[in-house]
Amino acid sequence: MPPSNSTTLQATGKDTVVVETDLPGQVQRTLTDYLQTRSAEAADLDPAFATAVAELAGFVLGGGKRIRPTFAWWGWRAAGGPAEGPAAQAMLRAASALELLQACALVHDDLIDESDTRRGNPTVHRKFEQIHRESGFSGAGIQFGRAAAVLLGDLALSWADDLLHSAGIPPEALARALRPWRAMRTEVLAGQYLDVLGQFRGDETPQAALQICQLKAASYTVQRPLELGAEAAGAGPDALEALRRFGSDIGVAFQLRDDLLGVFGDPGVTGKPAGDDLREGKRTVLIAEAVATAREQADQPALDLLRDVLGDPELDADRVEQARQVLTRLGAVAAVEKRITDLTGSAMLALHTAGLAEPAASRLAELAIAVTDRSH
Repeated sequence: MPPSNSTTLQATGKDTVVVETDLPGQVQRTLTDYLQTRSAEAADLDPAFATAVAELAGFVLGGGKRIRPTFAWWGWRAAGGPAEGPAAQAMLRAASALELLQACALVHDDLIDESDTRRGNPTVHRKFEQIHRESGFSGAGIQFGRAAAVLLGDLALSWADDLLHSAGIPPEALARALRPWRAMRTEVLAGQYLDVLGQFRGDETPQAALQICQLKAASYTVQRPLELGAEAAGAGPDALEALRRFGSDIGVAFQLRDDLLGVFGDPGVTGKPAGDDLREGKRTVLIAEAVATAREQADQPALDLLRDVLGDPELDADRVEQARQVLTRLGAVAAVEKRITDLTGSAMLALHTAGLAEPAASRLAELAIAVTDRSH
């Protein structure tokens, strides 16, 4: 684990101020300090457990743009939360808890999808399969890897709750912040279940894909983090409603961009093999749009190709390219790009008419563009 860095907040006289130009870095240092404390507790329990926790800590600290804490912070500032003093420190710690929730979701999602890599490294379950193999353990390595991933994902979720509750937010503010926190945890699991269910029952409609997109991605990526910060700051109903609308639209647009990158993205940017979403059989809005158009046009060869490549773990580069050509020819790529543009526009309108505090309003507008245009 990287060494502790206690310079998360910059001193300004008697108070401290969060350096808003380096929120990801400050979240990283907050998580590093927190995980060092929890890792020491794990070492007191058993050295073998400490080794497993070190893998989890490496996963949490090993990458990510810290999008969710950043939105939580600017939700806080948009509702008038200060950038300095104990309240700001507490909000930074509370926002950092979102990264542990994200770690839980990613570890479990990779296990469900049987993914091999994440951020250019082996996924957690694959890493523990490797540990099993190298250690000469008895039994099946695949089962050991799965069990470890389930348990470490659960641990990340538990520690997310612990960090939020111990962040130092006053009780009345914490009670408000827990409303979006609880809703977010339920929604992301509902979206994950519907995603799995859709793959098994073959639901190919754009409506089903959009519902999963809203629950699994938009809620816990943008909308609920924004609400968490705003609720902690004591936002009024008008500000909360504006942030909900902005967050919902940008969250869906974020996931739609992710869907495009999952098929057309550069592995050097995405950290996953080209076309991995196709191998995993993800019935995204992109795929749903293509299937709907192919049906309307009675394009059976296109339908056959799409159904053939979806969920094929042995899909090679040539077949990925064929799928890309079909998705483009059917207009699915253009349709998803239009959705992203329209959603970003409606989100900006909600933001501009809300009268939110500066610099938060301007920063949220910049973030909206940054998370919906991630091709470079």
